[in-house]
Amino acid sequence: MGPHAKRWLTGIVAVPLLFALVLYGSSLLFFIVITLVIVWGVYEYNVMVFREKDYLEKTEGLIIALLIPLSAYLGGIQVMFAAVTFSFIIVFLLFLLKAKDGQADFMALVRVVFGFMYIPLLMSYIILLRCSEAGIAWIFFIICAAFLGDISAFYVGKSLGKTKLMPTVSAGKTVEGAVGSTAGTMLGCVLFKLLFLHDLPLVHAVTLGFLGSIIAQLGDLCESTVKRAAMVKDSGSLLPGHGGILDRLDSLLFLIPFVYYYRVLVIR
Repeated sequence: MGPHAKRWLTGIVAVPLLFALVLYGSSLLFFIVITLVIVWGVYEYNVMVFREKDYLEKTEGLIIALLIPLSAYLGGIQVMFAAVTFSFIIVFLLFLLKAKDGQADFMALVRVVFGFMYIPLLMSYIILLRCSEAGIAWIFFIICAAFLGDISAFYVGKSLGKTKLMPTVSAGKTVEGAVGSTAGTMLGCVLFKLLFLHDLPLVHAVTLGFLGSIIAQLGDLCESTVKRAAMVKDSGSLLPGHGGILDRLDSLLFLIPFVYYYRVLVIR
């Protein structure tokens, strides 16, 4: 079976499960599944960026990957940021203890901090969104936008793509695919607004689609940069045809916080 067929087969299995989780699952079940996704994403990140002997740093990342989403679920954004703040302090104190023994590696500290800011923090915004008013509808809004954006980017890029977007970061991405992704994301946002989010003004749906697509694609490129720096093609092999968890979260890690803050600060 080719990678394209595997990609579709994985999607056919995963999408109904995702829809059932969001639509019928409790907020507790949603939190548990998202936390497992975050932990696995941090595990993939650890494998990419740390040496085999960096046991402390990898353990720190996995513990914080549990702590931040738990804090978001139990106490909202204030408790989540308290968890982020004290995680940073504790990680720095552990770095100090290693420095005392002459074993400090500053880049290892940077990798730990970047890891929990990049994956647990950004992904935990979907837990905050789920627990908010009309949270289920807004999660489907994000899924619809991301899905149509990905599909449009893939097929437009494959059929019309000629101009490389950032070949030193991601060889397969094209300017034409990026434009197709933006058009698909905007279409997804407008359709979802018309069908389900009737109270959302059209101008906000269009703006979310346009800016959200750009931010999501930047998230994809940033994850590609991390993989390029780690000299790996995929973050893992958990999802046939898709790679690892991080390969599926790449655009969402930027898109979810953007939609959350746009809703909180702009739409209100």
